[in-house]
Amino acid sequence: MVAQPATPHTSSEKTVRIVFMGTPEFALPSLSILHALADRTDWQVVGVVTQPDRRAGRGKKLVAGPVKAFALEQRLPVLQPKSFRQNVAPPTAEQPDPLAWLRMLAPDLIVVAAFGQILPPSVLQIPTYGCLNVHASLLPAYRGASPITAALLDGLTETGVTIMLMDAGMDTGPVLTQARLPILADDTTDSLSDRLADLGAELLAETIPSWLAGNASPVAQSDLPGDPSVCPLVKKNDGRIDWTMPAARVERMIRAYTPWPAAFTTWKGQNFKLWHGSVIPAHTSHGTVPLGTVSEVDGRIAVATGDGLLALHEVQPAGKRRMPAATFLNGAPDFIGSRLGS
Repeated sequence: MVAQPATPHTSSEKTVRIVFMGTPEFALPSLSILHALADRTDWQVVGVVTQPDRRAGRGKKLVAGPVKAFALEQRLPVLQPKSFRQNVAPPTAEQPDPLAWLRMLAPDLIVVAAFGQILPPSVLQIPTYGCLNVHASLLPAYRGASPITAALLDGLTETGVTIMLMDAGMDTGPVLTQARLPILADDTTDSLSDRLADLGAELLAETIPSWLAGNASPVAQSDLPGDPSVCPLVKKNDGRIDWTMPAARVERMIRAYTPWPAAFTTWKGQNFKLWHGSVIPAHTSHGTVPLGTVSEVDGRIAVATGDGLLALHEVQPAGKRRMPAATFLNGAPDFIGSRLGS
């Protein structure tokens, strides 16, 4: 059920009315900090817009995202539009017209973090102070849906977050502030997302006062260092391992595709996921065995790749839970000498 919006503000009120848009775990710290600061500032989160519930689990039940769950706990008005395009579906009491709902809330500012939809001009034009976006890269690099995964795949040692004033393009708007964050050697998309989400929330809370006071000057991305790049939405099959790739690339895939879709190959014709691996030093040779062949090297379970060996530390065979590779080998001694992905 859609919660009803608060009464629209009048010109005599000084409260800065904020609508928050976001869906996954990454967005939660930003919403949480905005809501918490309401007691110490003149800000008020007057509504939350999030993606429709998704079906998940073996029972394929509808599950609310983290942002919706938090908003309902805090009794914030929630809207879950399929799209902001007009005439997508007739408005109902359960699902009112999203543009009319936003206008009724009369936000002074819209804050967006991993919402999952590109906002049309009809939305961008509603708030007095525009729409600010918390993006998980140092723009103009890694615009798009998967900046954290892309940074890990490319082997970067540093990334960061950007607070951007949104325009009609995909992450092309001018930049207000940025903060840098080192990428750790064992970071996964999961762990790096958590740290960037917290950093983004802190930067957002620091940026909004300057922006509202007129003390923050947006900088065009063309005036920032680096070339623009775009990273697409991650698809399930992106995690499939090609053993002609170098071991270093496969190791980065394992971390980049954790928790989803997971880096995977096949063993005996069935899906076989890799959750943790490492590159065996280059001086260790795998000889002339076919790529994807599993062997034992200095007590480690290793796979031959296009360049070097990949040591397996944690795996998940089809129908089983994640487990140490040594544990799996105890129950499947024929794993040694087999060929993955064939």
